[in-house]
Amino acid sequence: MQVDAVILVGGLGTRLRPLTLSAPKPMLPTAGVPFLAHLLSRIRASGIEHVLLATSYQAAIFTDYFGDGRRFGLEIEYLHEDTPMGTGGAIRNAAEHLRFDTTLVFNGDSLSGVDLRALLDYHAESAADVTVSLATVSDPAAYGCVVTDHRGRVTAFLEKSPNPPGNQINAGLYALRRPVLAAIPAGRPVSLEREVLPQLIGSGTPVFGYAGDSYWRDIGQPSDFVAASADLVRGIAPSAALPGPPGEAMILGGAAVDDLAKIGGGTTVGAAAVIESGAIVDGCVLFEGARISAGAIVRRSVLGFGARVGRGAHLEDAVLGDRSSVGVGVELLAGARVWPDVVLADHSVRFSSDT
Repeated sequence: MQVDAVILVGGLGTRLRPLTLSAPKPMLPTAGVPFLAHLLSRIRASGIEHVLLATSYQAAIFTDYFGDGRRFGLEIEYLHEDTPMGTGGAIRNAAEHLRFDTTLVFNGDSLSGVDLRALLDYHAESAADVTVSLATVSDPAAYGCVVTDHRGRVTAFLEKSPNPPGNQINAGLYALRRPVLAAIPAGRPVSLEREVLPQLIGSGTPVFGYAGDSYWRDIGQPSDFVAASADLVRGIAPSAALPGPPGEAMILGGAAVDDLAKIGGGTTVGAAAVIESGAIVDGCVLFEGARISAGAIVRRSVLGFGARVGRGAHLEDAVLGDRSSVGVGVELLAGARVWPDVVLADHSVRFSSDT
């Protein structure tokens, strides 16, 4: 089956700020390469070659990195929106650029291990107009809950309901037949999840759910972004785009890690980053040029480009913006975020009492 791919990458990524002030969420360094590179590697491995990127926020960053896609074994086209048109509107804008009857549509901020060819086979065998990839989560209230019958046909699509009827959720991947795309209203913002899919289900259109048992994670929150990167580094999440073999740490070219430092948990150490003697770094993402000084403890945190952590500082579940600096002995815990270029003086912040 010949298939087009459309990837929705136009979002502002506000939940990941301050990291997304300088780059769109799908372009943040994740296990050594932009997050989108992992998704594109899986698309190419499935045999799909024609990809449309629906961009809006900082669109030039995508084109500068991926170009026409040839060096990735793909043909990439770009569709830019000056005004965001929603998930449905972005798909509708892509309709005239599609070549085949079936299109796979991806949210550009989900990391999935679903077998794309198996999903497409299921789509064809079910004679579905739409097939929604499903995942099972412990807290479905934060996602779109999908209810299916015994055949897998979708009977209800509840986008972020406060009282979800189950833990089966929309995983942000769809197989669509061309007539469905043509039926999406043109010229205005449209939500696929809140408008298009509920209307299709209500009208009797065959919408099916594919419940493959595979890895899935949304990277919208810093904790999930860090965990996704670590899972890629350790080989738990699948990707053909890793810049090195999977393991407990990924150290990129030009990085310097002292022999007496301890790093693990799927940490990525970006190019030209430095980790000094006695530092403990576990499950973190260090962007290019970041530095962790001697004796610091940094766990499950992200350090933006050129960010600095002082001697003996303690960070857990923290985010440092580009070029920010955390002074000696500073303690940042429980989701603390430091904006770009901010300097926290030595011993200026603590989250616990002195002992």
